[in-house]
Amino acid sequence: MVSNVYFVPLRAEDIDERETVGVKGLFSAAGFDDLIGEGDMTAIKLHFGERGNETYVKPAFVRQVAEKVKESGGCPFLTDTATLYVGSRNNAVGHLLTAIDHGFDLSAAGAPLIIADGLRGGDYVEVDIGKREVQKARIAGDIAAADSMIVVSHFKGHGMAGFGGAIKNLGMGCAPPIGKADQHKASQPLVVDERCTGCGKCSSACPESAVLLEGGTARIDPERCVGCGACIAACPEGAAELDWETIPVFVERMVEYAFGAVMGKEGRVGFFNFVIDVTPDCDCLPWSGAPIVPDVGILASKDPVAIDAASLDLVNGQEGIRGTALKSNIGRGEDKFRGVWPEADGRLQIKYGEEIGLGSSRYRLIEV
Repeated sequence: MVSNVYFVPLRAEDIDERETVGVKGLFSAAGFDDLIGEGDMTAIKLHFGERGNETYVKPAFVRQVAEKVKESGGCPFLTDTATLYVGSRNNAVGHLLTAIDHGFDLSAAGAPLIIADGLRGGDYVEVDIGKREVQKARIAGDIAAADSMIVVSHFKGHGMAGFGGAIKNLGMGCAPPIGKADQHKASQPLVVDERCTGCGKCSSACPESAVLLEGGTARIDPERCVGCGACIAACPEGAAELDWETIPVFVERMVEYAFGAVMGKEGRVGFFNFVIDVTPDCDCLPWSGAPIVPDVGILASKDPVAIDAASLDLVNGQEGIRGTALKSNIGRGEDKFRGVWPEADGRLQIKYGEEIGLGSSRYRLIEV
């Protein structure tokens, strides 16, 4: 099957018009009007950005989506879920305050905000998916309850998944903390004894008290570890690191969760990818790295696998920006995200998403 992916490129001469009007044009061209029934409670699934991050999809874009949902008869609400790590968005109060600080209030974004998994991330439903790694996916309650959904993603790099786009926004982004932990448990870090100085910074950073100091060396309790990576970020010696042999399993679990997030909404979900400010890292970080390629454009599709495949191809078709985190693969046609994260293979998401029936890797790119 070949899926249609609609594309508005960003050009310097008309960037202001294409950034705003282009979103509404894509919404209609991609047939999203047909996804939304009269009176639908329509989730607009976003990432509001961690406090300090600046490259999340901006409220001006999101407002265009909300207005088109209303024109189609739906009742839009902006939504996300609690984080697994400790930060500004690990409960609904902090999450809403961060979103509002980033401009996502009702007057600016055109729709109310609802944190889909409740006050402390405990509101979810179990969805039977029966896949290879995950039998039951835990999906945030208000996302599961929504009649239809528009998934708005910032396409960028990710140190484990290779990149973050529509699939990751579904799989990780629609899960409550317990569901995120369910995906991350396949990616528990290792401690390299020769590098460990026993400083204890990893133990202090661990939100699950899973890192213990024994004989002056850190040890990770696999029963407690949820794979959040806080110890890796905290270690000044680089002694805590990912076990790359387990990362493909993490990716599979994430993709299976994405499958669970759209179950029951067949024919009711649309996807936008903003291939703008293509940073090396996820918007979960409290800062934004320099973009590794020039801005590409905005894409829309009913197929999450196809839109991610097209976004990745468009990024790789760019000449990389020197002096950024991009250390190799700078030329056109080379894998940019592997130029930042050599061990992370983003195409695993696309391959496995197609394998389990989430979508198609084959696409037709249609410029609007």
